[in-house]
Amino acid sequence: MTEALVGLLAMMVLAFVRVPIWLSMAITGVVGYAYMRDWSWHAALANAETRVYETGHNYTLSVVPLFILMGGFISRAGMAQELFRAAYAFVGHLRGGLAMATITACALFGSVCGSSIATAATMAKVAYPSMKKFGYSDELATGSIASGGTLGILIPPSTIMVIYGIMTETNIGKLFAAGILPGIMVTVLMCLAVSYLTWRNPEAGPPGQRQSWSERWASLDGIGWFVALAVVLLIVTRIYLGVPGDWASIGFSWSHGAKGAYALEPDDAGVIGALAVFGLALIYRGVISVIALFVLVMGGIYGGIFTATEGAGIGAFGALVLTLARRALTWRDLYAVLVESARTTSMLFMILIGALMFAEFVNITSMPADLKSFVSRFDVHPIHVVIVICVIYVILGTAMEELSMILLTVPLFFPIIIHLGFDPVWFGILIVLVVQIGLISPPVGMNLFVLNTLLPEVPMRTIFRGVVAFCIVTVLSLGILIAFPGISLWLPSHMR
Repeated sequence: MTEALVGLLAMMVLAFVRVPIWLSMAITGVVGYAYMRDWSWHAALANAETRVYETGHNYTLSVVPLFILMGGFISRAGMAQELFRAAYAFVGHLRGGLAMATITACALFGSVCGSSIATAATMAKVAYPSMKKFGYSDELATGSIASGGTLGILIPPSTIMVIYGIMTETNIGKLFAAGILPGIMVTVLMCLAVSYLTWRNPEAGPPGQRQSWSERWASLDGIGWFVALAVVLLIVTRIYLGVPGDWASIGFSWSHGAKGAYALEPDDAGVIGALAVFGLALIYRGVISVIALFVLVMGGIYGGIFTATEGAGIGAFGALVLTLARRALTWRDLYAVLVESARTTSMLFMILIGALMFAEFVNITSMPADLKSFVSRFDVHPIHVVIVICVIYVILGTAMEELSMILLTVPLFFPIIIHLGFDPVWFGILIVLVVQIGLISPPVGMNLFVLNTLLPEVPMRTIFRGVVAFCIVTVLSLGILIAFPGISLWLPSHMR
């Protein structure tokens, strides 16, 4: 264990003197590996070469650039404004309703964006002016935007989930499914926090203008057709139909049912559903098309129609179709989206490669086995170990960048979780939640600095005060998911 601790300290020192974090981890990993192999630099460099090659050629990792590209197109299409208007139509007239609408819009936008920073940055431009117009306090306005932005990594698709799934060899589709119910729960709890804050101080979030039901339903234009499409696809794939004749002649596959009837194969139903969603999205360009895109991607993954990688490809193409339908994509915008996606992907891959080199060094030390032995030596309930690990994560999140923290600590803690018999999917959702806490925890919460950059007129101390209540809510959500793991595991347990 001593070698791993010295390596960790050396890596932290390099990062402290402003060596890029990926390079700090890579240098420490290579030197440490060589030391553990009797200073065999050939073995260390060969291992580093293997990590670079395997990461670059990992088919599963293609999920990352595809979902980043999907988020880039969604951001360019101006869909955040539509989501905010739709949420405002239903809850804007309540006390604190604009803040609730912001959190709801963040959840919906995050479901097709996957980036907390992008979600917070976009909603700062969309929601903050409206809240200031109605006299909202800066604390509540910035707090709801910063905390709502964190929902982008809990509600799938999520880059953090993909990275965790790759590092631990956990099914990414199940991780995505596991994040849906917790994402809804955290969204509701954040809205309740807004309700409590405005109950204590009504002037912090005065109600907005009430809209008629006709205006509310107009914001959901096209919902009937999308629901009808979903029902029809469910019927043709789940309920036995009459014998259809020679459908093979038009390219569809039908499976024989127990009662002598036939039903459309789920794969073909998925293709039909994708084409129909894209077609309806060209007609109905409002918020429903965004929701339909999310349902298409996640429903296909959940139903086993396609893998997470295939779902990412469909999502990226669907986002492109929606953006073109809104005539919101010029050649210059397309170039900017591609360059931005390439840069973000390169950054993530470099950090991941460096972390894998460091993890390889840690794995050949005695640290994983020593930690397991240390935990087994004490007669404590396994759930207490999980609580201690989460507390460590929360503390680290106040001082470290979240992705680097996860990449550094998962190789240490994950073997303990498996040794104690916990579900890796459940632990992955806990990891995402502690990252959420870190994103809005002073002094290094990334979402806080994003808002401070975009809203320079708001003092940083005001933003800090604004997120306190939402930090408490997220910690409470973490405790709920630890106490009731079924919230995370119910949907994955029903996947095909």
